[in-house]
Amino acid sequence: MESSVAKRRKLGHSGVFPFPNGTSSSSGASAFVEAAGELLKDVKLDYAKTFDGVDEILRQFKDTIEAIEPHESLPIGDASTKFEKANRIPIPYPSPRPNKNSNYKLSIAKPAQVNVVGSYQLKTMIKSQTGLAIDMIVVMPAQLFQDKDYLNCRYFYKRSYYLANIAACMRKSFGTTMEFTFEGLHGNNLLPVLVARPKGEASYAIRVIPCAPEDIFPSAKLLPTTNAVRQGADAESKSAPKPTPFYNATLRAESQYTAYLRLLNSTAKSCGAFKDACILGRIWLQQRGFGGSISEGGFGHFEFAVLVALLLQGGSRKGEPVLSPSLNSTQLFKATVQFLAGTNFQKKHLLIIGPLPSDPSTIRQNNPTLYDSARELNILWKMAPWSANLLQQQAKWSLNASKDNTFDQFDSEFIVKVDQPLQMYDLLLKVELPSTTEFLDMSNYRGLGWDFSEKLYQVLKKALGDRVELVSITMPKSTALPISASKTTTPTSSSLLVGLILKPETVNRRIDHGPSAEEKEESSRFRNFWGDEKAELRRFQDGSILECLEWEKDSTVSIPEQIIRYISKRHLKINDDSLEFYADDFAPIARIGSSDAQNFLAARRALESLEREIRDLRDLPLHVRQIVGTCPELRYTSSQPPLTAKGPPQPMDIVISFEASGKWADNLAAIQRLKIAFLLKIGSSLEESNESIKTHLGLDNADRDTQNLAFLDIVYDTGFAFRLRVQSDAEENELEKVIKDKTRERHVQAEAAELLAISTRLYTYLPLHNQAVATYCMRFATLSASIRLVKHWFNSHKLSCHFNEELVELFVLQAFLKSYPWQTPSSASTGFLRTLHLLSRWEWNEEPMIVDTSDSLEPMTSSDRSAILARYNECRRLDPRLNRNVLFVATSYAQSGTVFTGQGPSRVVANQMTKLARAACELVKAKGAELDPRSLFQSSLRHYDVVIRLDPKVVKALLRDDGIKHSHFKNLDPQTGRPSLPLAERPVKALLRQLNAMYSPALVFFHGGKDDPVIAGLWNQELASHPRTSRVNLPCSFKPIKGDDASLELDRQAMLAEIARIGGDLIEEIDVKDGN
Repeated sequence: MESSVAKRRKLGHSGVFPFPNGTSSSSGASAFVEAAGELLKDVKLDYAKTFDGVDEILRQFKDTIEAIEPHESLPIGDASTKFEKANRIPIPYPSPRPNKNSNYKLSIAKPAQVNVVGSYQLKTMIKSQTGLAIDMIVVMPAQLFQDKDYLNCRYFYKRSYYLANIAACMRKSFGTTMEFTFEGLHGNNLLPVLVARPKGEASYAIRVIPCAPEDIFPSAKLLPTTNAVRQGADAESKSAPKPTPFYNATLRAESQYTAYLRLLNSTAKSCGAFKDACILGRIWLQQRGFGGSISEGGFGHFEFAVLVALLLQGGSRKGEPVLSPSLNSTQLFKATVQFLAGTNFQKKHLLIIGPLPSDPSTIRQNNPTLYDSARELNILWKMAPWSANLLQQQAKWSLNASKDNTFDQFDSEFIVKVDQPLQMYDLLLKVELPSTTEFLDMSNYRGLGWDFSEKLYQVLKKALGDRVELVSITMPKSTALPISASKTTTPTSSSLLVGLILKPETVNRRIDHGPSAEEKEESSRFRNFWGDEKAELRRFQDGSILECLEWEKDSTVSIPEQIIRYISKRHLKINDDSLEFYADDFAPIARIGSSDAQNFLAARRALESLEREIRDLRDLPLHVRQIVGTCPELRYTSSQPPLTAKGPPQPMDIVISFEASGKWADNLAAIQRLKIAFLLKIGSSLEESNESIKTHLGLDNADRDTQNLAFLDIVYDTGFAFRLRVQSDAEENELEKVIKDKTRERHVQAEAAELLAISTRLYTYLPLHNQAVATYCMRFATLSASIRLVKHWFNSHKLSCHFNEELVELFVLQAFLKSYPWQTPSSASTGFLRTLHLLSRWEWNEEPMIVDTSDSLEPMTSSDRSAILARYNECRRLDPRLNRNVLFVATSYAQSGTVFTGQGPSRVVANQMTKLARAACELVKAKGAELDPRSLFQSSLRHYDVVIRLDPKVVKALLRDDGIKHSHFKNLDPQTGRPSLPLAERPVKALLRQLNAMYSPALVFFHGGKDDPVIAGLWNQELASHPRTSRVNLPCSFKPIKGDDASLELDRQAMLAEIARIGGDLIEEIDVKDGN
């Protein structure tokens, strides 16, 4: 849960909060409404406490402003010089400042009106919003303005002069108690405002906003298609001047404060749930990084509230209201989000209220448009095309979550901080703003940041084409400056942050096809855009001749980065030094390469070849039913692809099953020996039929003759190796008979139950898991790499020895299947980071994880989920302290919830996983795009009590020791050039298994992947800190406490000495933390 919103109140383990739509259950709808109601109670401000005494301050401000000293008209140069010299306050004129010799004049008069507007007046502020601000508008009197003042910034110059005079009065009256600064309203350089902050610990600010009287200028002069800045070449040109929609909308909005104040207040009176719906909208927007500022997308609480108010009055095709005032707050909120999701503000020019204008073309523009015809203003005038697309995309993601009745929609709507760039975007790049004004449109006053961003957006959208789902640009924010400063605002950064959401199915396309050579105009435009040095004509097999682009697929630089660097340099003159890419360097950390997919496919083809060879054997007593893989290499998820690891071949586990037969023995021990006979027969027959195959029988288990005893290693001379085990239905039937036989002793039944669980996991659930994960790796192009990254994270933090690989794969798969509040991850980095986010928020001690791996046409039914939840509740009732099963992870094919968690992790390890995931998410949040990915995989050994360092030379020697005598000279060694036999078990894994078997009650061991040279340990504090009395069957080594022979304590030194003896030469050194 993010700290920016109130803590969610728990409503149960199921985590089901469906939207109240036609397909949702009424109980789920009421749960969502109840949760939203509790959230509203938590986030609402105590105005009396937060703004203690502010009403009196506002009254004093009003009196001071109304007492402003008037003066008659003076030339702008004289008035400016006189004021700045007398008050030492630079007037915050928009750039460029007015010419001192301009012939228009400035004057000051008492304001027509001073009023409080905004969310303070509407009472829709929340505790977590950044920067509580009270907006006080000062309506300047109409006599200050002339008919032509809408032209050439004349209104804004007069407004700035009026604001500076207010600042002088306010500083004189409140300079000892208030700090005053100038800042651009919502980052708009045309609209400086005076910000007053009480000195001390007050958490709010008061913004004094000069504005124009209502309808002071004709609306026809300020339409999006008209020009109001006629200077320089435009003033002398005979052609139609370029429209200035941003300038016009800024000036039009200046006269509409009172009109929108009336609209919002009347709506609040007519619709009781309006204010609460606006608060929910504020939270939703805040969690997605949207705000009223231009740098925050230009769509904040005010725009949301106005949109809801307008939809309560109209908006449908027939002009009827889209929303009803009888709806509750959550219904109003969700209907508005649905409207945002279904409206393309780039293409659909919408008139909400009132009749169509006589000429609709006068309101059409290239920027996002949502036109309020009653007040003749585009309420999206601060939005850029990319921010409008992002807003619609965010609304679509929320809408998709609302359709999933199995998902915790409340958290995804209001609790999760969605705007984390590394979790949301697949590729990030920082672009330095140019130092020249080449891209600056001086007539529209949007600023270099916006003008350059617009050009960059157009170029990237066209160049990347169908490779990207979304292109978003974050412009630099502006900071306030003291009123004595020479400038009104200054950008906090000189760079843009560009975020890309990629399409995995097309992003790595090597060749782009352009227009046909016969299409002369299209080909010319194509060449003009890409340049002759990149575009080339190619003839294809079907006879077509097309313009083409070719990119380097095997380069260390990704194809999107190649495109961006090339096209930015060509059209925007951006050198490589001005571009910095992020979020694209996670894969090399886990050694994930572009050729890995071919290695995985080669392994699957090798298995298919082996299956054909076994099926072709004619001397097997039973027909083969199936041969299936059960290992990560055969489902695209192993940390290292097949054939890439050094040392002996890594066998890939497979299972063979035969047709049903009554010839199997009815004795468990005899069945195991029949299996060995099958394996020996298969091995000899394969070697006879194919000289490139070598087989070797190995022992799986020698302790119990009722458990699977043997496996067959099958090694090809190509390097592929398989470890074959035989599955027998007769074995499972016999185990079930023992369990049901009431005459058997209890320990015999318990042993049979354990063996049946092992057998069904190996022969039933693992093949199903292999099939499911392999299928989803084909469906989601980035799932495989994401899983491998997450496994590398578990290895790096020495957690992998406690988690089955299948369990880690299910974590990642859940992040893909339930990706809300985002879209399905389109890159390995987003898949990895969202999995960490999932683990950081999963309260495994209170709720299960249900991974629906069933087909989308036949998803898991509600009865299936109810059965899983019933098993979970029963599991927690029988084991409330989580001593046996800590995690409960169920799938469509393994609904018991304990198939992949029965052997671990423990509570200590699960807590460690959660802490590490939360720490990683906090680091991602704090660093943003500046994150060094390697920092997420760095783990310290300082918090471990014991650190066992292994000797890499001994490990390497043991890996090479295959039981065959080797010559010192490779040319005399008969094994040179031949693949060595696989090891039954890697030496470090064998050591760790033995240490766990002997010392697990006292020491919790941690170890990463097979290449990890360190085994770490933590003492069990329950055993270490509590003395024991002497008794038989103590769990580990104890010794008498000095001075108290009746009590015992852990004999740590003795256990460490035994560990050193067991490890022998494999252990190089054992480090013990001080105090242990």
